[in-house]
Amino acid sequence: MRIYLDMCSLQRPLDTKTQVRVAVEAEAILSIITLWESGQLELVSSSVLVFEAEQIPLSQRRTYILETLLKANLFVSSSALVEERAQRFVDLGIKPLDALHLASSIEAKADYFCTCDDRFLRRAKEADTESTKVVSPLELITEITE
Repeated sequence: MRIYLDMCSLQRPLDTKTQVRVAVEAEAILSIITLWESGQLELVSSSVLVFEAEQIPLSQRRTYILETLLKANLFVSSSALVEERAQRFVDLGIKPLDALHLASSIEAKADYFCTCDDRFLRRAKEADTESTKVVSPLELITEITE
């Protein structure tokens, strides 16, 4: 099973867990990472994720994300096809960087694309993502552990 975690999902375990939702999503993402580290899942990285990670000002957070991405099973580079697909998502009201993440996950033939961003999640679920299913961290952990 191939999983693409967008940047907000990758960073969720590092967020302050004063809200119940954040704490629960952090645990879900940590469980997904544990399943990946044990070889039960494949994690997808992309040039878009690396670009976004390099913009993180907090060095410990940036280092953690970049190290995780370096160990991913599959890397998707930017291409004309990814950019063309992303533009179709932008036309649906999805932010350009989010659209590139979603397009990269489809290019990787990911089974799941995971995001914590509610607005993006709603719009992405309405888009044609081919065989890639768009989910929240809680939906993802529920689906892959059933």
